[in-house]
Amino acid sequence: MQKKKPTIKKKTNLVVQRHVHEFEGSTKLAEVGADRHNHRFAGVTGQAIRVGTSHVHEIDLSKTDFLNHFHNLKKIRTGPAISVGNGKHVHFVTGQTTLNDGHMHQFNFATLIQAPLV
Repeated sequence: MQKKKPTIKKKTNLVVQRHVHEFEGSTKLAEVGADRHNHRFAGVTGQAIRVGTSHVHEIDLSKTDFLNHFHNLKKIRTGPAISVGNGKHVHFVTGQTTLNDGHMHQFNFATLIQAPLV
């Protein structure tokens, strides 16, 4: 009877990339009068994080746009995956910006489809 050779697994420092999503959006209006304004933003989510039978992504965006001040989207998590057919999905995101210039902005948006060309 022939002995089986032991299986040797190599350790590597290779980090396997899961998927990410691009996103873009606008905050809701804040302040009143001539100071009433919103901000636009765009970026890429973090890697997929398994949660139950689905997954979420973290968003950590350091700056929105505006003439004289910025807001951050810090430690925001998307909602779970929402199927859009053909094995593709998006995520809904809701939250508020950091405080700057005496105010914050609320926002909600959907990420873009992961790997749109695949």
